[in-house]
Amino acid sequence: MSDATEYTRIVDGVLEVTISTSDRGTSLDFAGVRAGTAALSDPDTDVGAVLLVGKGNNFCAGGDVRAFAAASPRGPYLLEVAAQLHDFLRLLATGPAPVIAAVQGWAAGAGMSLVCAADIAVGSPATRLRPAYPGIGFTTDGGMSWNLPRIVGTARAREILLTDRVLTGEEAHDLGILGRLVPDGSVHADAAELARTLAAGPRSAHAGIKRLLDSSARTSYTDQLDLERAAIAAAGDSPTGTEGVNAFVEKRAPKF
Repeated sequence: MSDATEYTRIVDGVLEVTISTSDRGTSLDFAGVRAGTAALSDPDTDVGAVLLVGKGNNFCAGGDVRAFAAASPRGPYLLEVAAQLHDFLRLLATGPAPVIAAVQGWAAGAGMSLVCAADIAVGSPATRLRPAYPGIGFTTDGGMSWNLPRIVGTARAREILLTDRVLTGEEAHDLGILGRLVPDGSVHADAAELARTLAAGPRSAHAGIKRLLDSSARTSYTDQLDLERAAIAAAGDSPTGTEGVNAFVEKRAPKF
């Protein structure tokens, strides 16, 4: 694939995907979603982290409601755009690379869904999150009804979704939706640095951790122990695991 498009670029092993732009009012830009899907589907894409960004004052202000209003009929249009978003989200979830979200400003509707889907979301006290779907009479999409209860618990998820609650950055951090809270104005820089650090790290270990976390949602405790045993044994014989252990014993930085 090309290293850069209007919506995607690869720098220092990080695939950066722009999911909203200021010229669209920072609503979810499906050209960015499709570009991200294409990049993640390309077998030649070799990255160690994915960074989701908004190019504007907000991470993502949600779906383009004016486009919803203009669609006729609306149901088939929503079916198609939700399918495009969900194809992207499946690749983020099943791919080996950690997903980082740089959550500046507002993350509403599908924007909040993308935050919940990230492995690590970075925000600031100025960050605001809102489900937004009830405000226009819609149900959720983007996996929010699956991810949010697993992050905050079922009772809190019900309260947040049904009341269309606005969460401050501090509240979202306390609830675990934002993994890191950084000073206002440094969200993108901090998220990009985190993505670069992860990309330079033990990629096969990160991929294995993601697989184990995914399986834990549907696996019994004893079965998960078996999966962990098999995974750590495989890691021990892998080039990454070999280098990590050797570097530790030799008291040097590993070269992953």
